[in-house]
Amino acid sequence: MNLFRDPLYPDLYPSTFRRRLHRFAVECDLDGRTVTAHLPNPGRLWELLLPGRTVLLAPADKPGRALAWTAVAVVRDGATVLLHTTLANRVVEFLIGAGRIPGLEDASVARREATVGDSRLDFILRRGEEEILLEVKSCTLFGNDLAMFPDAVTERGRRHLLNLAAHARPGRRCGVVWLVQWPRARRFLPDYHTDPAFAETFLEMKDRLFYLPVAVSWTEDLRLEDNVRVLPVPWDLLRRESRDRGAYLILCRLDAVRSVEVGSLGRIDFPAGTWCYVGSARKDLSRRIARHLRLRKTLHWHIDYLRATADACTALPIRTADDLEHELARALAKIAEFSIPRFGSSDCTCAGHLFGWRGDPRRDPSFIALLQHFRMDRLPPD
Repeated sequence: MNLFRDPLYPDLYPSTFRRRLHRFAVECDLDGRTVTAHLPNPGRLWELLLPGRTVLLAPADKPGRALAWTAVAVVRDGATVLLHTTLANRVVEFLIGAGRIPGLEDASVARREATVGDSRLDFILRRGEEEILLEVKSCTLFGNDLAMFPDAVTERGRRHLLNLAAHARPGRRCGVVWLVQWPRARRFLPDYHTDPAFAETFLEMKDRLFYLPVAVSWTEDLRLEDNVRVLPVPWDLLRRESRDRGAYLILCRLDAVRSVEVGSLGRIDFPAGTWCYVGSARKDLSRRIARHLRLRKTLHWHIDYLRATADACTALPIRTADDLEHELARALAKIAEFSIPRFGSSDCTCAGHLFGWRGDPRRDPSFIALLQHFRMDRLPPD
């Protein structure tokens, strides 16, 4: 059976994703024309919003809205993924009322968007004499069987954990429901690659808060199906992996061809595009990355010379206890459009550690699949 008899939206129109214009707008092809749609999700969404993906559009639900369409869901690998973050509270409230969330079966919603002290909370629940303070988060980052949150740094989310923990006391439980929009998820972790501070707080507060990552499934017309599951958190795996060590990718964008003197390699002509450098650090990974991104420094590594002339630079950490640097380099060599021999590999047998794309590799499904593999899919069972 379906938990919702009616779909969330009576009219849905499949479109083809083209590009993201900014945090809250996307461009899609709909019935032979290009339209701009409101995106009610500020997350990074790299793994979901890839060129060619099917995005489900609905007519704008508020009169007078500047954009006529709203992007409410995306289809990934045959599964419909809800994008609309503000609907997460509505779904969780329904599941609580239906007794479908393990651990909250006998609870009922007493207040919505309630203020407790200096904190504004999504729900206050009641279960007999017990009071339950609850926050709700929508989770749209996942690999094959692993869901992670957040997909971008969230100081606000970290403060929510700390505020909830401060209100916990006998007779008052406090916790978070993560609405995981991926029916194939089997476990849940904080994204320690992207936001190590959030992951650290998540781990520190585990004995003061309850965590309920709830995986849900949607039909093509956005009806909520009945296979609702609470996902386990592999705590031992989290403790092992979420330390300040591992591998990293440095993305350097060149808006034009640059001729650069690179130490012992001599002068190299770099085509315009995005260049991806692979490195690693057995400790102090964050400090190593910060040095690479900094402009004012003594030029030492090959990447320092490229960084000095790049128009923009960003880092993608892969925090892990395993040595992945050379495996990463070999994997990137198979999907990159071009590379620079011997760049960054003077101390190993790799052909090179610098790879290039004419565009942004974060819009390349092969690159996103590679990043997903090394950050999520390769992780062993706990």
